[in-house]
Amino acid sequence: MSGPSHEVQAVIDLATANFPPLGTEMTDIAEVRAFFAARPRRAVPPLPVARVRDEDADGVPVRVYDQAIHEDAPVVLYCHGGGFVLCDLESHDGFCRAMADATGAVVVSVDYRRAPEHPFPAAPEDAYTALLWTAKTFPGRRIAVAGDSAGANLATVLTLTARDRRGPCIACQALYYPMLEPSRSRPSHRENGQGYFLTSDHLRWYWDSYLPDRADRADPYAAPPARADLSGLPPAYVVTAGLDPLRDEGLAYAAALAAAGVPVEAHHYAGMFHGFLSMAAALPEAAAACETAFTALRRALGVD
Repeated sequence: MSGPSHEVQAVIDLATANFPPLGTEMTDIAEVRAFFAARPRRAVPPLPVARVRDEDADGVPVRVYDQAIHEDAPVVLYCHGGGFVLCDLESHDGFCRAMADATGAVVVSVDYRRAPEHPFPAAPEDAYTALLWTAKTFPGRRIAVAGDSAGANLATVLTLTARDRRGPCIACQALYYPMLEPSRSRPSHRENGQGYFLTSDHLRWYWDSYLPDRADRADPYAAPPARADLSGLPPAYVVTAGLDPLRDEGLAYAAALAAAGVPVEAHHYAGMFHGFLSMAAALPEAAAACETAFTALRRALGVD
């Protein structure tokens, strides 16, 4: 497999230099969060969205991005990545603004509780509470669920939960380089476990923080591929990256969904790395991939 282009490698190097050595020298969560809090914020004006407001979704903080294109615009419930441990509403504010602007949908970003203080099942239960609130707050509208990395795990878990608890109805699921398998046993973990920003050390630390009880690793609401029955789930849009340790589990999950009769649109970006969609300002390939992903959301939600 060929490595990244010089342009992509430069972005990877910059991202790596601004990221703590999780799972190796740095494991204390307070130290990790202090590292991120101390980083200078980029002075880039946010993309304008007509209305942005923070809400209480029955106990779960959310941020609502409403571009106000249509009064009855569909809704995307977005779950951010960060290994169930890091990131928040602020870290994904730019991406959610871009999604709202490009799709014309209302985007509801979920600030679920994070591990290790709040291990599984806190995050998926918070996401489901936010989904119920979204359906209640925007009645009659089509709802999609979406997420990146650990957030993509939560997004697809929402489809399982909504199916098993009989609602709310979800029109589609958008899964961007999903983090799904705590075993970390597929070849891409060996091939891409070092040198491409997200590392095997990060992933081990994330999963250990989120699932301290090893028995939970067989729970389909923690690791969706553990469920044999994926039938009856909404259509899926799956993005994978060739230089991502999570590549193979994302590809395998897309195949498993298709085998269960779920319509799947899968896009693989061989020269990209984990998290690349958030690098649209720096990489033309990422900007093009975002455009393709947002167009797919518009189509699935029936946005004119």
